[in-house]
Amino acid sequence: MSRKIQFLSLLLILIFMISTVNLGLRAQEKKVLNLTLEDCIIRTMKNNLGVSIQKLSPELASSGVDKAKEKYYPTLNFGYTQRRNNTPSFSGLESIESTITRYNDLNGQIVQAIPFGGNLSISLDTYKNFTTQSYQTWNPRYYSTLSFNFTQPLLQNFGYNISNQTIILAKNNLAASEAQLELSLMNTIYSAEQAYWNLVYAIEDLKVKQQSLELAQELLEKNQKSVEIGTLAPLDVLSAESEVASRKADIIAAQAAVKNAEDQLKTLMNMSQEEEKQYSSINPVDLPAIEKKEMSLDEALSIALANRPDLRNLQINLQAQQFNLTLAKNQLLPALNLNATFYTPGLSGDRLVYLNNNPLTGVIVDVIPGPRSKSLNDAFGLKYKNWSVGLTLSLPLSNVASRASYSQARLNLQQAELNLKQQEQQAILDVKTALRNVQANLERIDAYKAARILQEQKLAAEQEKLQVGQSTNYTVLQYQRDLANARESELKAVIDYRVSVAYLEKALGLSLKNKNMKLVDFIGN
Repeated sequence: MSRKIQFLSLLLILIFMISTVNLGLRAQEKKVLNLTLEDCIIRTMKNNLGVSIQKLSPELASSGVDKAKEKYYPTLNFGYTQRRNNTPSFSGLESIESTITRYNDLNGQIVQAIPFGGNLSISLDTYKNFTTQSYQTWNPRYYSTLSFNFTQPLLQNFGYNISNQTIILAKNNLAASEAQLELSLMNTIYSAEQAYWNLVYAIEDLKVKQQSLELAQELLEKNQKSVEIGTLAPLDVLSAESEVASRKADIIAAQAAVKNAEDQLKTLMNMSQEEEKQYSSINPVDLPAIEKKEMSLDEALSIALANRPDLRNLQINLQAQQFNLTLAKNQLLPALNLNATFYTPGLSGDRLVYLNNNPLTGVIVDVIPGPRSKSLNDAFGLKYKNWSVGLTLSLPLSNVASRASYSQARLNLQQAELNLKQQEQQAILDVKTALRNVQANLERIDAYKAARILQEQKLAAEQEKLQVGQSTNYTVLQYQRDLANARESELKAVIDYRVSVAYLEKALGLSLKNKNMKLVDFIGN
């Protein structure tokens, strides 16, 4: 009885260990990643390193716009000075041995740039001066000045656009970087679609080759049975065996093509190593459906010229060069500046009253105190009004550098115009080629489909002839390979059509729009 119990215990332990191992193996089993075309594009747009790098350009350009706008932020300046001078006296009338002067100054200023190139500033300056020098009537003396200053160029550097050149150029740079980002996104979408359909083709091509191998193996098995019963010579089996070996080699190459296509797609999606370890393979769920795209050439060209980001980028560059030419032309003008100033002073301090109101007596009979605030009150109260208006004209003896800059700007504008025309020609060529390829691939599908059906019929007829001895193994094997080639050609035409449709969307500048994506979704994320 004890032996039975021991046996049962060992058996239970063994079953537990086996089940534990099986659970561990199942846990280590890799899953298949089922991937739709939409998921593939979303993963690529979210994780692709090229997209991540390009997304930073608009952010940098936006920072440049913010920096350029700082020109119109007011500037607040403060200054403080304290000084003490001790100078020897040259005359007893000044002081006995030396003259000591203590001075402190406090000033503030607000400077504001105005849109047409000028500057407006408001400043306040107040100082205190005390001296041991004789015969002073105010000691210490407080003096304050409130002033308004306005400067405005009238020829060179005059105008709203001239004054805002850094902001305008920064905004152009931002628009150009957004167009470049959109172009990069469109190229990425096309690359993702192309890689996805290439993987579909590689997988379906592998299935075609496997079907071709199965046909060759079935024929080989029939031939081997015929040899066994003596109705076929052993030599006739060699051609079937050779074809089976050749088709096995084709499958090995097709399997490698599948893995290469998977790796290409993984790289585009920037799949992490941890995620790669979770999946044994990628299964593209979507099949290449045929959706006819009908569009006239005039309609396609109109859409492309209005939507392609590469054209918009060159148009922005053309506008920037036109603006640079305007700037360079303005710098050829002489500098004529308007300067206007309005200021009001204020005075206060301890007033010294001398004997007989004569400072030469040197006898101070009274001191009338005056605070510093009184000088400020006088200044802000506009007690003493002063103003000045003037013009300054500057004529360079030579403006070689300015003329060279103008010539360079004019040449840059001509170059930008030619670049835009060249790219428009390329866009027209792209659209024509894309439309032609879509139509040609659609017609290829019909042609290869008809060829595949005929090859299936020819193979079936030849197999029937072989059964009655009216054909040979070589002919049947050749028909099998012809059928496999026809299936591959039909599949390739379908994949080429899907890729050509994706290229047409890119050529028209509609890749983002047709995928329900917006450029703003990729900026600042």
